[in-house]
Amino acid sequence: MSDNLGPRLTIVSTLLGAAVLLPCVLYLDDYWAILLVIAVSGAASMAYQPASTSMISLLTPTERHVMIFAMGRLAINLGTTASPLLGAALVTISWNFLFWGEALAVVIFSAVAATTLPHRVRPETADPADDPAGRGAAPAPKASYLTVLADRRYLMFLLAMFVSSVIYIQHIATLPLTVKHLGMGIEVYAVMIAINGVLVIVCELLVAKVVQRWPIRIAVITGVLLTGIGMSLYALPWGLAALVIATLVWSLGEIIGYPSLFFAYPAQAGPPALRGRYLGASNALYGLGSAVGPFVGVMIWNRFGDGLWLGCGVVGLIAGAAAWGGVRPAGATGGDSSAEQAVVTVDSGTADAEVRTGS
Repeated sequence: MSDNLGPRLTIVSTLLGAAVLLPCVLYLDDYWAILLVIAVSGAASMAYQPASTSMISLLTPTERHVMIFAMGRLAINLGTTASPLLGAALVTISWNFLFWGEALAVVIFSAVAATTLPHRVRPETADPADDPAGRGAAPAPKASYLTVLADRRYLMFLLAMFVSSVIYIQHIATLPLTVKHLGMGIEVYAVMIAINGVLVIVCELLVAKVVQRWPIRIAVITGVLLTGIGMSLYALPWGLAALVIATLVWSLGEIIGYPSLFFAYPAQAGPPALRGRYLGASNALYGLGSAVGPFVGVMIWNRFGDGLWLGCGVVGLIAGAAAWGGVRPAGATGGDSSAEQAVVTVDSGTADAEVRTGS
């Protein structure tokens, strides 16, 4: 959608659609109708992500992607921290306010996007005068998900993305069960989540200043492996100490690797004309992993207990191997558009400006 309509129109239209659908839940009585509206509204509200990531990646130099996306994650984490408090305040007045308040917030977001974002951000073929060797620019590939599916390296990366998402979601799906099994109260689980949130908010930008100088392949693999290892440490018989150590380790993996895993590398992996589709594929696998992870995790925990966490460590190694095979090394040729020069046209509605990225 982003590749065809452009990021700005995609962001505005999908968010407005979500804002219209969300309050409809309040006026529906049929269960299946409510489920359908929630599903469509949720899909629409998340559809802006590939478009926004595509726009950011086109407007910023490749070497700054890790830092820029770390800043985006900081904004998301701040919002995630504040939104439950605001939601709880609205619920004390009326549950209806919760739905109408979120719809209003989405409308405001859409208005800001419509008035501030460039009308069009699109890669174009470089000027022949900039190609003195006469090699000519490769023709832009036809926009299709079949191109993404034909990229074998990227399919390996998507496998790493899916497996990492299944592992990562366990801190929400099954960690509370482990905490309760240890005889600890829910406040202990809340402290673990708070430790993760504080570390990400305080440390991610500082770490990103260092990680952005690393080969992106190393950043992704490090993050994936640390996440799996950290989760496996929940199996240690050290009580509260094990919970804290494990949370610190996988939080470090999130801080080091996730700006690259979820944003920077998918934005660089394919040709500029297919950037939205590459990002959409990665978002889809993240969503699938987040949906499958709780079901699989709870099922395994009920049968094997702490064996789940050891399994996370083993599966994390598989994800690391898939990332090693799926993330192109710096300077490799193929679908990685960062190895080529791209000319990006930014149409703000009044004038066009060209931004050159790449080498």
